[in-house]
Amino acid sequence: MSDLFDYKKEMSELRFTEIQKKALAEAAASAARTPAKRRRPVFRTALIAAAMAAVLVVGSSAAGILPSPAEIFTPLFGGAAAQTEVIDKIGRPIGASDTDNGITITAEAIMGDQYNAVIVYTLTRDDGERFLPEGKSLDETHLMIDGFNGASWVKGGAHGGSWFVDEDPEDNQIQLVETASSNVAMTKGTANASFEDLQYWNAETEQAELLYPGKWKLRFEVDYEDCSVRLGGGETFSQDGLTFTIDEVTVSPIAVRAAYTADEAVVWSDAPSGRQSEEDARQSQRYLENVEVLLTKTDGTVLDLSNAGGSISPDYDTGISLCAKGQVLEEIIPLAELQSISVGGVVYEIPHN
Repeated sequence: MSDLFDYKKEMSELRFTEIQKKALAEAAASAARTPAKRRRPVFRTALIAAAMAAVLVVGSSAAGILPSPAEIFTPLFGGAAAQTEVIDKIGRPIGASDTDNGITITAEAIMGDQYNAVIVYTLTRDDGERFLPEGKSLDETHLMIDGFNGASWVKGGAHGGSWFVDEDPEDNQIQLVETASSNVAMTKGTANASFEDLQYWNAETEQAELLYPGKWKLRFEVDYEDCSVRLGGGETFSQDGLTFTIDEVTVSPIAVRAAYTADEAVVWSDAPSGRQSEEDARQSQRYLENVEVLLTKTDGTVLDLSNAGGSISPDYDTGISLCAKGQVLEEIIPLAELQSISVGGVVYEIPHN
């Protein structure tokens, strides 16, 4: 029962940014009308290479040959030499797969740091025929998978997302990218991922229709290298009537995270489950969303990560709130290309040694 209690406790403490809350509300109101769709740009030639590598997984798995993490991640998160070097260091192949009704789902590879991870899955039509409905692109079909809530090894106050990628609508594969961030360490564990019934949105009938029925279950070990650097400890800043003490800031080539303590225990209202009162929204902004996080690259580019998701955990015995926010970056950025990170106006230089 302790696991169930901890799960409910963590869920009650989880808070989202205004952007995430808006997205969740829209998804709940129109799940069938606005299913998941491709999020990030990719390069055609690179994706074709990745798709070819994924075909080799199916054909060569018996011989133990798996594509390198760089083959899987480079088309999605950047293809510069420095980025590929990072992937080779921190990425790990997986190769776990399951087949049902002529569709194979394979967990290809994983990479991450202590509090964040990215997994790429390949969905393959085993007969070699076109994966998507005839004449339709991924953006037109808006694929949905029932029963997929992310790989289960992620604990604590967690948040993340997933989206499909398909550069060649005529081939027999698509990819699913999953990102996860947590306020507890996640570099090791046993992951279970379940998928059920792949559907698509039929614009003509204005209904979700079954594309590939089936149930797929994957189980694999998570064990990758944490290459993040840890900064800060004890610095303070004040805003919105609160004083925050920075506990730790972590930066890696794929993600950032800031953990800090507020000098007041947040008090939530008794709003019905699944709803947020105006007062709760205001409190969430004070403790989480209004805390500015800026990542500066060596070329002067500034990435505003203030809208990163996170969690707020009040401790009423001591009168404090433990807060954490972070996210996976849109691209891999080697540490040598990162200059500094600012949390609540406190600036930390990122070491390059």
